[in-house]
Amino acid sequence: MKLTKDSISPYIIGTMRLGTWGSNLSTPEYEHFIEGCLDLGFIDFDHADIYGHYTTEKDFGHVLKSRKDLRQKMRITTKCGIKLVSENRPEHKIKSYDLTTDHIEASVEKSLASLQTDYIDVMLLHRPDYLIDPYEIAEVFSKLKKEGKVLAFGVSNFSPSQFDLLNSLTPLVTNQVEISLLQRNAFEDGTLDQCQKLKVIPAAWSPLGGGLLFKDSTDSKVKNIQKTLAVLAKKYNAAMDQVLYAWLRKHPAGIVPVLGTSKIERIQAAYKALDISLTHEEWYMLWEAALGREID
Repeated sequence: MKLTKDSISPYIIGTMRLGTWGSNLSTPEYEHFIEGCLDLGFIDFDHADIYGHYTTEKDFGHVLKSRKDLRQKMRITTKCGIKLVSENRPEHKIKSYDLTTDHIEASVEKSLASLQTDYIDVMLLHRPDYLIDPYEIAEVFSKLKKEGKVLAFGVSNFSPSQFDLLNSLTPLVTNQVEISLLQRNAFEDGTLDQCQKLKVIPAAWSPLGGGLLFKDSTDSKVKNIQKTLAVLAKKYNAAMDQVLYAWLRKHPAGIVPVLGTSKIERIQAAYKALDISLTHEEWYMLWEAALGREID
């Protein structure tokens, strides 16, 4: 499976805050939320085994168990590799990263069972493991794909060199990293250049800067961004978050924001933001505001 600008949803629906780490939705509320996203054409749902201290996948899976028709309408991404200290994983003594083949395979089996599905569309390695063996990972990826348990693979929070090392041995379809006006490293460290070169889709977690741009602040850069956002929001008759999504989506690498909300109204607002097309100069107005000065 190859993810392209045309095949992937314009947004990925993040599930981290749907469960106990956020809104703690009931099963009917999960179902309503999922259907609302699908109705807008947003078919990509982003999970990780650790979300909700290893419970959110199960919560989501309760819906898929009773509504088997929904599975074929969506694409499920999940992630593995972070080991949290949790009562649901009493064998974990400290927080660590583990990308050994045994852990990857065990994580896939647990996610399949929790999500009540026979296959995972995209499996991401959640964080780089300093003890990573890319040759072993390439082998386990091939095994899982042949077994039909995972259709495609990617990474999250990998540097360009880490991505290149693994991608040279096994094809990767995405790198999910933090990208926002407040976190611009991907524009300058080679991450987006690499995605464009390889035609790999970059996904942006925390695309709104963790909500800091919507709060009162004494930070001069935040204030500058807020002032510029207000001007553009007025021009486009939009909310500030809609302008931020449009800013990310303008980049030719095809950045796909991961939406972290549990409110369907916010998802609907993001949908309306697809009509906003910032000019080249307006994109740089926001960059300059974030930089706090004129560009060099």
